[in-house]
Amino acid sequence: MKDFTGQVAIVTGSSSGVGAATARLLASKGCNVVINYSSKKQAAEQVAVQCREHGVEVLVAGADVALDDDCCSLVRQAMASWGRVDVLVNNAGTTKFVEHHRLDGLDAADFQRIYGVNVIGAYQMTRAVNEIMQQQETGGSIVNVASTAAITGIGSSIAYAASKGAMVTMTLSLARVLGPQVRVNAVCPGFIEGDWLREGMGDEKYTALMQANRDSAALNVNATPETVAEAILHFIVGPSVVTGETLIVDGGRHLNQVPMARR
Repeated sequence: MKDFTGQVAIVTGSSSGVGAATARLLASKGCNVVINYSSKKQAAEQVAVQCREHGVEVLVAGADVALDDDCCSLVRQAMASWGRVDVLVNNAGTTKFVEHHRLDGLDAADFQRIYGVNVIGAYQMTRAVNEIMQQQETGGSIVNVASTAAITGIGSSIAYAASKGAMVTMTLSLARVLGPQVRVNAVCPGFIEGDWLREGMGDEKYTALMQANRDSAALNVNATPETVAEAILHFIVGPSVVTGETLIVDGGRHLNQVPMARR
């Protein structure tokens, strides 16, 4: 296992869900972490407490990744604290829950907001850390958190699916130009059990879809924030010859993908 002692990771959108689980996992391996939030400061502080239990240093920083100045500030704060950035996990994401057949449920502003966080935000964060990682002898690793919506076109809305498809394409482009010093990969989780989807869908729809996804997955399991974090860690620790790859994390549901009727 790679020794993370003294290394630094920025995890965007890490006040809850996959981001929080990833920050905790990296901290358990000895990595200093930047916990980023856009609105839930108290939740971010709680994640920081959990990370510090592993004896690492933690910085809690508010930033909206859709704003380039905020992205640059986030990186500057990490550099001021530790003088390096070894890992970037572009996890911050947003959506609007709209059934796909309701084309009038999305407008240009919705697309721009979702792309602003999910795609442009990841690009801006990557640009902000690139020079630092390029100059480090150890280089760096960037992992983008996309979604199986990028592969199947099925997700919380068409705008969300399109943004995650763009993120996967951007992963390929960045992997080409940032090597050999920086590796760029992506994970594509399927249905993730947790509060984010429950709050977006409502209890009844969430429970039904959770069970349907589990039943149709080859492994009869759904992803959780913790299992997605494990997949992210896989790209960070190696193999060191892998870049530009996308890993589907959905219990094998994509092997038997059946579009949900009139979603």
